[in-house]
Amino acid sequence: MEDQILDLEKKYWQGMASLDYDTVRDLTYFPCTVVSKYGVKYLDEPTYKKNFDMGKGMKMEIKGISEAVVQMFSKSFATIGYLIDVEFESQGQFRKAKCACSSAWIQENGKWKCSLHSEADYSPAEQKK
Repeated sequence: MEDQILDLEKKYWQGMASLDYDTVRDLTYFPCTVVSKYGVKYLDEPTYKKNFDMGKGMKMEIKGISEAVVQMFSKSFATIGYLIDVEFESQGQFRKAKCACSSAWIQENGKWKCSLHSEADYSPAEQKK
């Protein structure tokens, strides 16, 4: 079951990278909570779609997911935490990022959906010295 949660997370990111809203929508539990350096947002589907559409014109490539830790709390609730390497290009600007992410997944009517996602810029302790 842990591999299934990791695969769902990868599918979600691939949907984001390819701007495939149908895939992302189908993997999202609405309303959902998103936590990032921009704050905490509790989003219904129309608001989520509006935010998703703001990314059009941006290119994103997932370079890798590592250090994934999946916890199964029941047959219908799981969490995952991991590091992700991403490259972005928007309006001629190129940027690489490494983030620490976590998501909460719930299974409803036989389908897994993400109800909470958080991400933070990753800065290993060794680099802070």
